[in-house]
Amino acid sequence: MNWADAGFEIFGTHVLWTDLAGNIAALSTVVLAMSKSMWTWPVQFAGSVLLFIASINAHITGNALKQALFAALAIYGWWAWRRGTQDGGRLAVRPAKTWERSLLVGLMLAGTAVVGFLFYVTGLSWGAAEPLPKGAFLVAADAYIFVGSALATWAQGRALVDFWIVWVAVDLVGVPLAFSSGLVVSGYVYGIFFVLVLVGFVKWLREYRTATLKVAVAQ
Repeated sequence: MNWADAGFEIFGTHVLWTDLAGNIAALSTVVLAMSKSMWTWPVQFAGSVLLFIASINAHITGNALKQALFAALAIYGWWAWRRGTQDGGRLAVRPAKTWERSLLVGLMLAGTAVVGFLFYVTGLSWGAAEPLPKGAFLVAADAYIFVGSALATWAQGRALVDFWIVWVAVDLVGVPLAFSSGLVVSGYVYGIFFVLVLVGFVKWLREYRTATLKVAVAQ
Protein backbone atom coordinates (compact mmCIF):
# COMPACT_ATOMS: atom_id res chain seq x y z
CA MET A 1 0.00 0.00 0.00
CA ASN A 2 1.44 3.41 -0.96
CA TRP A 3 0.97 6.59 1.08
CA ALA A 4 -1.97 7.74 -1.07
CA ASP A 5 -3.88 4.60 -0.04
CA ALA A 6 -3.03 4.91 3.65
CA GLY A 7 -5.93 5.31 6.03
CA PHE A 8 -7.89 3.66 8.79
CA GLU A 9 -11.10 1.72 9.28
CA ILE A 10 -14.13 3.26 11.00
CA PHE A 11 -17.47 1.46 11.20
CA GLY A 12 -16.33 -0.83 8.40
CA THR A 13 -15.41 2.06 6.08
CA HIS A 14 -11.85 2.73 4.93
CA VAL A 15 -11.09 6.43 5.42
CA LEU A 16 -8.10 7.82 3.53
CA TRP A 17 -5.77 10.11 5.46
CA THR A 18 -5.61 12.38 2.41
CA ASP A 19 -9.41 12.66 2.37
CA LEU A 20 -9.61 13.32 6.12
CA ALA A 21 -6.78 15.87 6.14
CA GLY A 22 -8.16 17.55 3.02
CA ASN A 23 -11.61 17.98 4.55
CA ILE A 24 -10.10 19.30 7.80
CA ALA A 25 -8.16 21.83 5.72
CA ALA A 26 -11.35 22.79 3.87
CA LEU A 27 -13.16 23.47 7.15
CA SER A 28 -10.13 25.35 8.49
CA THR A 29 -10.24 27.54 5.39
CA VAL A 30 -13.69 28.80 6.39
CA VAL A 31 -12.56 29.59 9.93
CA LEU A 32 -9.50 31.44 8.63
CA ALA A 33 -11.63 33.35 6.10
CA MET A 34 -13.80 34.70 8.92
CA SER A 35 -10.81 36.63 10.29
CA LYS A 36 -9.48 37.38 6.78
CA SER A 37 -6.21 35.62 7.53
CA MET A 38 -3.80 35.29 4.60
CA TRP A 39 -3.36 31.68 5.75
CA THR A 40 -6.80 31.07 4.25
CA TRP A 41 -5.31 30.54 0.81
CA PRO A 42 -2.26 28.34 1.57
CA VAL A 43 -4.50 26.09 3.68
CA GLN A 44 -7.09 25.95 0.89
CA PHE A 45 -4.37 25.13 -1.63
CA ALA A 46 -3.00 22.33 0.58
CA GLY A 47 -6.49 20.95 1.17
CA SER A 48 -7.25 21.00 -2.55
CA VAL A 49 -4.05 19.09 -3.32
CA LEU A 50 -4.87 16.44 -0.70
CA LEU A 51 -8.46 16.04 -1.92
CA PHE A 52 -7.21 15.93 -5.52
CA ILE A 53 -4.97 13.00 -4.59
CA ALA A 54 -7.82 11.30 -2.71
CA SER A 55 -10.18 11.78 -5.68
CA ILE A 56 -7.69 10.44 -8.21
CA ASN A 57 -7.03 7.48 -5.94
CA ALA A 58 -10.78 6.81 -5.78
CA HIS A 59 -11.15 7.34 -9.57
CA ILE A 60 -13.54 10.28 -9.05
CA THR A 61 -12.33 12.39 -11.95
CA GLY A 62 -15.01 15.08 -11.69
CA ASN A 63 -14.16 15.85 -8.07
CA ALA A 64 -10.44 15.79 -8.89
CA LEU A 65 -11.00 18.47 -11.54
CA LYS A 66 -12.93 20.54 -8.99
CA GLN A 67 -10.02 20.37 -6.56
CA ALA A 68 -7.57 21.39 -9.30
CA LEU A 69 -9.77 24.44 -9.98
CA PHE A 70 -9.88 25.29 -6.26
CA ALA A 71 -6.09 25.10 -6.08
CA ALA A 72 -5.82 27.59 -8.96
CA LEU A 73 -8.42 29.87 -7.34
CA ALA A 74 -6.47 29.72 -4.08
CA ILE A 75 -3.48 31.20 -5.90
CA TYR A 76 -5.73 33.95 -7.29
CA GLY A 77 -7.26 34.59 -3.86
CA TRP A 78 -3.86 34.89 -2.21
CA TRP A 79 -2.75 37.37 -4.89
CA ALA A 80 -5.97 39.42 -4.60
CA TRP A 81 -5.88 39.61 -0.79
CA ARG A 82 -2.18 40.40 -0.78
CA ARG A 83 -2.84 43.22 -3.25
CA GLY A 84 -5.69 44.48 -1.05
CA THR A 85 -3.47 44.62 2.05
CA GLN A 86 -0.45 46.39 0.57
CA ASP A 87 1.37 48.86 2.79
CA GLY A 88 0.00 47.14 5.87
CA GLY A 89 -3.61 48.00 5.07
CA ARG A 90 -6.53 45.93 6.36
CA LEU A 91 -8.52 43.97 3.80
CA ALA A 92 -11.80 45.83 3.20
CA VAL A 93 -14.86 43.65 2.71
CA ARG A 94 -17.89 44.93 0.82
CA PRO A 95 -21.20 43.79 -0.66
CA ALA A 96 -21.13 42.94 -4.35
CA LYS A 97 -22.12 45.62 -6.82
CA THR A 98 -25.19 45.10 -8.98
CA TRP A 99 -23.14 43.96 -11.96
CA GLU A 100 -21.17 41.53 -9.79
CA ARG A 101 -24.34 39.97 -8.38
CA SER A 102 -25.84 39.72 -11.87
CA LEU A 103 -22.63 38.07 -13.04
CA LEU A 104 -22.71 35.58 -10.17
CA VAL A 105 -26.33 34.61 -10.80
CA GLY A 106 -25.86 34.43 -14.57
CA LEU A 107 -22.73 32.31 -14.33
CA MET A 108 -24.38 30.06 -11.76
CA LEU A 109 -27.29 29.32 -14.10
CA ALA A 110 -25.37 29.13 -17.39
CA GLY A 111 -22.39 27.38 -15.81
CA THR A 112 -24.56 24.71 -14.23
CA ALA A 113 -26.20 23.98 -17.59
CA VAL A 114 -22.93 23.83 -19.53
CA VAL A 115 -20.93 21.92 -16.92
CA GLY A 116 -23.87 19.58 -16.31
CA PHE A 117 -24.00 18.72 -20.01
CA LEU A 118 -20.25 18.12 -20.13
CA PHE A 119 -20.35 16.03 -16.95
CA TYR A 120 -23.15 13.89 -18.41
CA VAL A 121 -21.72 13.23 -21.89
CA THR A 122 -18.21 12.59 -20.57
CA GLY A 123 -19.35 10.58 -17.55
CA LEU A 124 -17.21 12.72 -15.22
CA SER A 125 -20.06 13.04 -12.75
CA TRP A 126 -20.78 9.98 -10.62
CA GLY A 127 -24.49 10.58 -11.30
CA ALA A 128 -24.06 9.95 -15.04
CA ALA A 129 -24.07 6.21 -14.39
CA GLU A 130 -27.54 6.35 -12.80
CA PRO A 131 -30.66 5.79 -14.93
CA LEU A 132 -32.82 8.73 -15.98
CA PRO A 133 -34.38 10.85 -14.56
CA LYS A 134 -32.40 10.29 -11.34
CA GLY A 135 -29.10 10.44 -13.23
CA ALA A 136 -29.92 13.81 -14.78
CA PHE A 137 -30.84 15.24 -11.38
CA LEU A 138 -27.63 14.00 -9.77
CA VAL A 139 -25.48 15.35 -12.60
CA ALA A 140 -27.24 18.74 -12.42
CA ALA A 141 -26.70 18.86 -8.65
CA ASP A 142 -23.05 17.88 -9.10
CA ALA A 143 -22.57 20.62 -11.71
CA TYR A 144 -24.38 23.16 -9.52
CA ILE A 145 -22.07 22.41 -6.58
CA PHE A 146 -19.01 22.53 -8.85
CA VAL A 147 -19.91 25.91 -10.41
CA GLY A 148 -21.21 27.41 -7.17
CA SER A 149 -18.09 26.43 -5.25
CA ALA A 150 -15.87 27.99 -7.91
CA LEU A 151 -17.90 31.22 -7.96
CA ALA A 152 -17.90 31.44 -4.16
CA THR A 153 -14.12 31.09 -4.09
CA TRP A 154 -13.74 33.74 -6.80
CA ALA A 155 -16.03 36.14 -4.88
CA GLN A 156 -14.09 35.39 -1.70
CA GLY A 157 -10.92 36.48 -3.47
CA ARG A 158 -12.63 39.80 -4.26
CA ALA A 159 -13.55 40.14 -0.54
CA LEU A 160 -17.28 40.23 -1.36
CA VAL A 161 -19.63 39.61 1.55
CA ASP A 162 -21.87 37.85 -0.95
CA PHE A 163 -19.45 34.94 -1.26
CA TRP A 164 -20.86 33.54 1.98
CA ILE A 165 -24.36 33.62 0.46
CA VAL A 166 -23.15 31.65 -2.55
CA TRP A 167 -21.74 29.01 -0.20
CA VAL A 168 -25.11 28.84 1.59
CA ALA A 169 -26.79 28.23 -1.78
CA VAL A 170 -24.28 25.46 -2.52
CA ASP A 171 -24.72 23.79 0.87
CA LEU A 172 -28.52 23.82 0.59
CA VAL A 173 -28.04 21.32 -2.24
CA GLY A 174 -24.84 19.65 -1.04
CA VAL A 175 -26.03 18.60 2.43
CA PRO A 176 -29.24 16.75 1.45
CA LEU A 177 -27.56 15.33 -1.69
CA ALA A 178 -24.73 13.81 0.36
CA PHE A 179 -27.07 12.19 2.91
CA SER A 180 -29.52 10.93 0.26
CA SER A 181 -26.60 9.38 -1.64
CA GLY A 182 -25.32 7.55 1.42
CA LEU A 183 -22.25 9.81 1.82
CA VAL A 184 -22.81 10.28 5.53
CA VAL A 185 -19.32 11.59 6.36
CA SER A 186 -19.48 14.12 3.54
CA GLY A 187 -22.97 15.09 4.66
CA TYR A 188 -21.78 15.89 8.18
CA VAL A 189 -18.81 17.82 6.79
CA TYR A 190 -21.17 19.86 4.59
CA GLY A 191 -23.41 20.40 7.63
CA ILE A 192 -20.54 21.78 9.74
CA PHE A 193 -19.47 23.85 6.75
CA PHE A 194 -22.98 25.28 6.48
CA VAL A 195 -22.98 26.46 10.11
CA LEU A 196 -19.52 28.01 9.76
CA VAL A 197 -20.60 29.81 6.59
CA LEU A 198 -23.58 31.39 8.36
CA VAL A 199 -21.31 32.59 11.17
CA GLY A 200 -18.83 33.97 8.64
CA PHE A 201 -21.54 35.83 6.75
CA VAL A 202 -22.79 37.56 9.92
CA LYS A 203 -19.22 38.46 10.93
CA TRP A 204 -18.28 39.97 7.54
CA LEU A 205 -21.59 41.83 7.21
CA ARG A 206 -21.22 43.28 10.72
CA GLU A 207 -17.64 44.35 9.94
CA TYR A 208 -18.73 46.09 6.72
CA ARG A 209 -21.56 47.94 8.46
CA THR A 210 -19.26 49.02 11.31
CA ALA A 211 -16.67 50.36 8.86
CA THR A 212 -19.37 52.19 6.87
CA LEU A 213 -20.74 53.77 10.06
CA LYS A 214 -17.28 54.99 11.09
CA VAL A 215 -16.79 56.65 7.70
CA ALA A 216 -20.21 58.31 7.95
CA VAL A 217 -19.47 59.64 11.46
CA ALA A 218 -16.07 60.93 10.39
CA GLN A 219 -17.54 62.99 7.54
